Amino acid sequence: MDKKFNLQGFLKKYPFESGEISENNISVEALDAIYADFLKVRDNYETQAEFISTILRTHPKIHSVKSRVKNPERLIEKIIRKTSDRKEKYGEDFKFSVDNYKEEINDLIGIRAIHIFKEEWETIHKFILNTWKVIEITANIRDGDDTSCFEELGIEIKSRKSGYRSVHYLIEFYPTSQKVIAEIQVRTIFEEGYGEIDHKLRYSHKEIPEVLASNLLLFNRIAGSADEMASLINLLSKNLKDLDIKYKKVIQEKDEEILKLRSDLKGD
Repeated sequence: MDKKFNLQGFLKKYPFESGEISENNISVEALDAIYADFLKVRDNYETQAEFISTILRTHPKIHSVKSRVKNPERLIEKIIRKTSDRKEKYGEDFKFSVDNYKEEINDLIGIRAIHIFKEEWETIHKFILNTWKVIEITANIRDGDDTSCFEELGIEIKSRKSGYRSVHYLIEFYPTSQKVIAEIQVRTIFEEGYGEIDHKLRYSHKEIPEVLASNLLLFNRIAGSADEMASLINLLSKNLKDLDIKYKKVIQEKDEEILKLRSDLKGD
């Protein structure tokens, strides 16, 4: 990995960012300084990402955990892309710098906690709240989704046109004297499959072509239906187990009653 930011090489990979750099008067020197600074702390962030992942893996309802520390080039791409948004928020004088990028880019450490059934989310939610200081929670949903569970808990809801679903937590902790912010994404195994494909396409295109967008939406509906089917199968499985236990108990009670009757008859 290059130890210095290479603007020409970067623009070959992200040619559409050239206009953003010019339009927002972004200093290449500032980008170079951020790139170099992030390389210095990246190994420490890797350690923190693994530490968070290890804790999440102790939860019985979490199927698997993935972690990553942001790629330095992806960081620069996001800084360029988010500059206009931050100028709207803070004013036209805002500039990303070594001093503020760790506060403004909250997914330098990204963790994904994947579970199988939708109804398992609530226990994972409570576990995260009880384990870390959570400074922000956002539920990403598709229009038409049932949002009652999020509303009852006072969680911010964002409707995504893409159909992307995932609950995002920003956690804050101090492994050293310096504060670290990490993002934990909690989603089902079917939401993960859709999210990976959606993410890959959005980083490959400045704007997703209509033919891809329509098929992505169809895929999203299929993934949502798969989630509902999985939950139904899980519920049926639990009900069948309960019925089986009740049936075995009834049989056992009848067997015990028959043995008692036989014993009484022999006594007579």
